[in-house]
Amino acid sequence: MNFLNTFASLFSNFGNLTWQMVVMWGIGALLVYLAIAKKMEPSLLLPMGFGAILVNLPLSGAITQGDTVGPISALFEAGMSNELFPLLLFIGIGAMIDFGPLLEKPWLMLFGAAAQFGIFFTLFLAGFFFDLRDAASIAVIGAADGPTAIFVANTLNSQYLGAIMVAAYSYMALVPIVQPPVVKLLTTRKERLIRMPYEKGNVSQLTKILFPVVVTIIAGMVAPASVALVGFLMFGNLLRECGVLNALSETAQNVLANLITLVLGLTVAGQMTADKFVRPDTLLILALGLVAFVFDTAGGVLFAKLLNLFLPEGKKLNPMIGAAGISAFPMSGRVVNKMGLEEDSQNFLLMYSISVNVSGQIASVIAGGLILTLMA
Repeated sequence: MNFLNTFASLFSNFGNLTWQMVVMWGIGALLVYLAIAKKMEPSLLLPMGFGAILVNLPLSGAITQGDTVGPISALFEAGMSNELFPLLLFIGIGAMIDFGPLLEKPWLMLFGAAAQFGIFFTLFLAGFFFDLRDAASIAVIGAADGPTAIFVANTLNSQYLGAIMVAAYSYMALVPIVQPPVVKLLTTRKERLIRMPYEKGNVSQLTKILFPVVVTIIAGMVAPASVALVGFLMFGNLLRECGVLNALSETAQNVLANLITLVLGLTVAGQMTADKFVRPDTLLILALGLVAFVFDTAGGVLFAKLLNLFLPEGKKLNPMIGAAGISAFPMSGRVVNKMGLEEDSQNFLLMYSISVNVSGQIASVIAGGLILTLMA
């Protein structure tokens, strides 16, 4: 009899299983599938998907249960509640980015700013459904910048961190699917055929070194809350450009960025418990994130079309480059270049689109800081 009771107790945990947990297993499995089969942001979606399964097992030891602290909960307290993990990731991202092409044509920074329109439009829209701090966190999804979305949502104590992160990284991975229809809807074939010959300029090493310092100071004066975001991004870039810390730069680009991304995925999965994730609000967040992403893309394209009204023939811009002003680097820049080549096999827009894409990386971080300043 004791044996039967012991055997039966092995299956007693099934009584704690809910249909919402099973749904989360499916979502976790989908993220793992997308990471492996479709190669969509695998370094993040794989740990996030597996983590979502871990934390949605009944009485899971991966998260805190009563007085017993789970390892994923401990990671959250150590690196997410104080925004440490996203900031460390920004060092790695900054070390990866070459601002040289952008510095050759600094006027392209305007497109990065214009492509943040969707964030503020969605902030207004989301305000009808969520409180202002949650609405601001959701709006930042439009930047297609996962670390910034995480940082802002966590700083504003949004209860939707898991859904926001899934949306932000999903739309980053879906850039090749979402952006082309938006661009084609807003441009004519004649506009898409506009060629933009690229003339390489010269940027001194001193300029590359001063740039991250100057950007940090200016951003800090305009939006003080952005200092951590912009500062860590620019510090990573300074490691790259200073010329005396090549080993640290390589470490930041590879080891640090990969390790933090892995831990970040598992940590945010800790917020994807069924009680927080399986509810109508999640679908609304995904929809609003898509709205923000689409309007960011549209903002950049329409800004280029506006400039063309004042430019003479022969100097007009290909409006497609404006779509690269989001932060999904370098995917968006490559998508725009590919679209140009599909229209005209000799129309190479890569240097312009990548430069605009880099400016979007800076602009999205500043926009995130500006949101934090407005919410303070």
